[in-house]
Amino acid sequence: MKKNGKRLLIIGIMLVAAFAVWTLLIQIVDVQPVGQNGTDIGFATFNCWFHKLTGVHMTIYTITDWLGLVPLFICMVFGGVGFVQLVKRRSLFKVDYDIIFLGIYYVMVIFGYFIFEMIPINYRPILIDGFMESSYPSSTTLLVLSVMPTLIYQVNRRLENVAVKKVVSILAIIFSAFMVIGRLVSGVHWFTDILGSIMLSAGLFCIYKAAVMLCYKEEN
Repeated sequence: MKKNGKRLLIIGIMLVAAFAVWTLLIQIVDVQPVGQNGTDIGFATFNCWFHKLTGVHMTIYTITDWLGLVPLFICMVFGGVGFVQLVKRRSLFKVDYDIIFLGIYYVMVIFGYFIFEMIPINYRPILIDGFMESSYPSSTTLLVLSVMPTLIYQVNRRLENVAVKKVVSILAIIFSAFMVIGRLVSGVHWFTDILGSIMLSAGLFCIYKAAVMLCYKEEN
């Protein structure tokens, strides 16, 4: 099991490294001033082609924006689980390690979100309420793909009812797919924004799961 955990940890680190390389490439490959107010966009030819192909659909954008509250609610639920354990067991060190790691993981995701909000790599293809907004990586995609896999993982770890596990997993996968595709075709992000979010969220989740696998001896 430790071998599997180490392998998953390596995969996670490689995905985060790939995200870093991708972020660099966006700033040096086919950079053209085709964004809002002449801002530079990497992989401009492909990004502009894909944006024209999908067009702009503000209804889809609004729906996915509001549904972005779902993963935040899930974070609050697991935060509540950790808080209840802390109160009952009267020690942080007696809280389940996978819940502690989950809290650290969520903090890392939120930290990454704010970093890219403060240091924009590029801007959205369109103005949002008349303002230019940071576009890379897609924060909604990052949040969804970082949190929903933890929901599936935690439900599979903590529940015994097979039917409930399957239902939660299927709904989480459908929700995640809808959100990613919705953000992709809504026209409020460049294609490269979505891809960057997928890389980063996958890498962070692999690191979280690896930490849990390395901490516990039971099968994961």
